[in-house]
Amino acid sequence: MTSRLFSPPIASEVRWKQFEGRILNELQGFFDSASPIAGARAPGRLDVMGGVADYSGSVVLEMPIAEAAYAAWQWRDDRLLRILSVAPETEGFQPYVEVSLDALITTEGRLRPVEEVRATLSKDSRTRWASYIVGCFYMMIHAYTKVSQGRVDSRLGERGANILLESDVPLGAGVSSSAAIEVATMHALSEAAGIHPSDLTLAAWCQKAENFIVGAPCGIMDQVTSALGAEGMLLALRCQPHHHLGNYRIPRGWRFVGIDSRVKHSVGGSAYTKARVGAFMGLKVIQLESGGKLLENYLCQMKPDEFAMYRELIPDTILGAEYKALYGLLPDTVTRVVPEETYHPRLCAEHPILENERVMKLMAVLRYVEECELTGEDTQDPAILWEAGQLMYAAHASYSDRLNLGSAETDLLVHLVKKRGAESGLFGAKITGGGAGGTVAVLCLDSPEADRALQGVCEEYQRQTQAEPYLFLGSSPGALSFGARMIERGL
Repeated sequence: MTSRLFSPPIASEVRWKQFEGRILNELQGFFDSASPIAGARAPGRLDVMGGVADYSGSVVLEMPIAEAAYAAWQWRDDRLLRILSVAPETEGFQPYVEVSLDALITTEGRLRPVEEVRATLSKDSRTRWASYIVGCFYMMIHAYTKVSQGRVDSRLGERGANILLESDVPLGAGVSSSAAIEVATMHALSEAAGIHPSDLTLAAWCQKAENFIVGAPCGIMDQVTSALGAEGMLLALRCQPHHHLGNYRIPRGWRFVGIDSRVKHSVGGSAYTKARVGAFMGLKVIQLESGGKLLENYLCQMKPDEFAMYRELIPDTILGAEYKALYGLLPDTVTRVVPEETYHPRLCAEHPILENERVMKLMAVLRYVEECELTGEDTQDPAILWEAGQLMYAAHASYSDRLNLGSAETDLLVHLVKKRGAESGLFGAKITGGGAGGTVAVLCLDSPEADRALQGVCEEYQRQTQAEPYLFLGSSPGALSFGARMIERGL
């Protein structure tokens, strides 16, 4: 188990050459012989702090992982989008999909409504995965349609494409496989089309594709990390809507590792959606009870002491139909209130407020450690690591206690990390991303002792669950720093 768990990830340049080599060799038959091919890679992410608070405007801290998605885009002369995934096949998954450009654009050259496109792409569960790719194309077309009096930009609306995908980011592991696919696709498309939006705009288009075409109510932290992340650093983002606060270098001797519980997670799942709806319900109550404190629709513009003034005014439990009767429309564009569903607005609104404070405290710890490094002081002081770890444990508890987004398996992993504790080099752990399964992020020392403790955690977890965990050990550059590249073929 030791060699498999701790085998170093493949360097990003080496892995890119492998992807490029497959296109030039065994996969060359998928592409036309003459047209150029644009390619891009985009990593998944490890949510160190801030998950399930991004849609409320929290600051988040995210690390791009070594595992990444890869995309290749080649224009065609007809109106056919041919999409091939060479990821390992799973049950009910059709790896090859064809979509006519007519599903997106009318014969008069006008963009079809988003609801119509979503319905078309989601008809068949076996091919619905293609909506992530086609959705990116649709969102770029949509952005450029606005400036052309309702008619689709000629660079985008007249040709189909051959689109190839490969991904090392495990599906359902809570490390944002969907954002990696979206960002890789959008970056390759951008290079192929000669359309280069700003960094944050590219990420925002990817988020919109997932929100409005796929129909998953994610925030933006995943797409921004995949696009703008830096190797060996934590990206800090204030999600209002996407203000990049810079990258924090992971201190010397520290390491953030992910342990995949093998319990599948989905941002489109009902528990995640209920948590998001509950948070926006709480926001709406505050907006009404405060007499107009709109907060720009971001709960995290409010500090915990200010939230405390309104906390008891927010219903602890409420039926969807009762909420709509009392408070009206939800201040969220990507979710809706289900009348027969029971929600918990108070606790769902409280989580992002407190999570935002935890993120700010962790950032303060990182700044302090950076100052220590400059003055030659010890950056592996157990008291400093313990403080950071306690913030992670508190975040984990909030997932279950406030949002009902925990799981028995991720709770077990956190328990096993805490049981071994600081004396073994393990300082903190929390469930990541949208919760309800997926991956646990662990703060530990970069040392053989910590490796042995992590191995013990994984072995005990496997013994109790019969599920073999997977370790996310490395980091890699985001899509934009790695760069989109033309894949050169010999004559």
